[in-house]
Amino acid sequence: MSKPDKKTRTESGSGRRDFLKLAGLTTLAGGAAIVTAKGEAEAAGSGPSGAGYQETDHVRTYYKLARF
Repeated sequence: MSKPDKKTRTESGSGRRDFLKLAGLTTLAGGAAIVTAKGEAEAAGSGPSGAGYQETDHVRTYYKLARF
């Protein structure tokens, strides 16, 4: 059996390192996108009406049918 030369091992190792670096950067970018989207969603959802849980007729009907 022949041993692979040093150049081949170095090239394959750098490929794996590059892949792991790229995977890490992708994770960070995805996390930043989620944080940004969450902030925009909160800003869009906040209104002067104080929106939140409201017990409306269809909610009361559901509670009545579900026996809550």
